[in-house]
Amino acid sequence: MSQGKPRDPRKEQFWRRMLRQWQRSGLSVRAFCERHGLSQPSFYAWRRTLADRDAQAVTFVPVEVVPESLPLPTSAAGLELLLAGGRVLRIGPAFDAPTLRRLLALLEEGRP
Repeated sequence: MSQGKPRDPRKEQFWRRMLRQWQRSGLSVRAFCERHGLSQPSFYAWRRTLADRDAQAVTFVPVEVVPESLPLPTSAAGLELLLAGGRVLRIGPAFDAPTLRRLLALLEEGRP
């Protein structure tokens, strides 16, 4: 059963663009909103909404399965993620899943 209005992708794109611009601007939320003619309550509401959506987003990535016959590296108890731009993220065996989700959302936010 649908709840409320359906999402408008153009609004979401607009607010994501505004949030990126604000982060790069170095301005306070108040100054940024005044400069761009935005409502501060709307700015804060969209910032919270998009952060919640990003935290809940699930993405699938390709995984390479290593045959058991190969010797495993000493860090085999953890994970190693190869990110865009040649970045590598190594995660130990006792990682905190919510923190990892937030980190991945931040890394994805910077993608073009």
